Amino acid sequence: MESLQAIKQRFEIIGNDLQLNRALEKAIRVAPTDISVLVTGESGVGKESIPKIIHHLSHRKHAKYIAVNCGAIPEGTIDSELFGHEKGAFTGATTTRKGYFEVADGGTIFLDEVGELPLTTQVRLLRVLENGEFIKVGSSQVQKTNVRIVAATNLNMHEGIGKGKFREDLYYRLSTIEITLPPLRERKNDIHLLFRKFAADFAQKYKMPTIRLTDDAVKILENYGFPGNIRQLKNIAEQVSVVEENRQINSQSLMQYLPSKGTNLPSVIDENKSASDFSSEREIMYQILFDMRNDINDLKKLTLDLMKSDDTVKVKEENKHLIQKIYSEKTIEQPKENQIEVVRLQDSYANNSNIDDEYEFAETIDADESLSIQDKEIELIKKSLERNNGKRKMAAKELGISERTLYRKIKQYDL
Repeated sequence: MESLQAIKQRFEIIGNDLQLNRALEKAIRVAPTDISVLVTGESGVGKESIPKIIHHLSHRKHAKYIAVNCGAIPEGTIDSELFGHEKGAFTGATTTRKGYFEVADGGTIFLDEVGELPLTTQVRLLRVLENGEFIKVGSSQVQKTNVRIVAATNLNMHEGIGKGKFREDLYYRLSTIEITLPPLRERKNDIHLLFRKFAADFAQKYKMPTIRLTDDAVKILENYGFPGNIRQLKNIAEQVSVVEENRQINSQSLMQYLPSKGTNLPSVIDENKSASDFSSEREIMYQILFDMRNDINDLKKLTLDLMKSDDTVKVKEENKHLIQKIYSEKTIEQPKENQIEVVRLQDSYANNSNIDDEYEFAETIDADESLSIQDKEIELIKKSLERNNGKRKMAAKELGISERTLYRKIKQYDL
């Protein structure tokens, strides 16, 4: 078994953090087995290095190693990509295609962002983990594969399970061994080492002198939060290497490349947010539509009461709470920081200061208007015949029915 230092040199892993070393040691120990491994950690911490180590130190090292980004494949094609499909299985399937699990038979598959898999695909993946069986899309034939699965995610899997977005049985199958990589902000002593490595690489790539950080710049760098982790540090090193003419970088120059907190970063949402709070625009729209439906029902009740009674004052008094509810300005009840005002569009009647005037239009409603479907059908047929000067063929075309059906209805209604 190779030493930890030899593994770091082989896979270009820089750092001496205890958490990092612990994760690498666990990967080395588990590599000779066929146990499924789940790699967890924030985006940009270098999770892709762990499955490579596991594969190259296993007995499968001479077979294929395939890395699949589950979050980058559309939901409609993910099953075809992983398990293959038969010719004619769906539109565009002009040939039979092998999936990754068939191609990587005897090797290792790395499923990055496994938490993004659709639930239907999770069921298929569970079957592969349990007995090595899968079925191509559009096929009924069961195929066998001998593949080791290493998965990775930056999501909180327990939270996903609680929300029904990830199967609990699949999680425990994948996480027989769980390896967690620490974020860069917890590896303060490794930050400058990584920066120097990236700066040297870019100096060689762009054929220019290597940049150096002053002591105060090093302190600024080590105390920065790095929400993008190693990927963000690498981008900063590249920007500074290319843009700065002076190869000695002080804290003032470096600060220009460090995004200030709370500007371009995603907003942080309280994990303990109550279920009644709005968590998405869709939920806000649902609430608005729900309120509109309630208001329409209230308006129907008021209109019906006005139609049945000649005393509008009495109706107004009896339904005072409904009038206030419908015509008062509202806001969706939320925490003040998230409060969203719903502006209600009022018609010309609502602009009047007198509530009696607002309901005068209701008295002009014709209560005797027929709501019979048959009466409406007769009326439409009559109008169409008049408009087309009695020409049944043209009338039938306008009404969207056959001429024979129109003739039958004319005879039926004695038109």
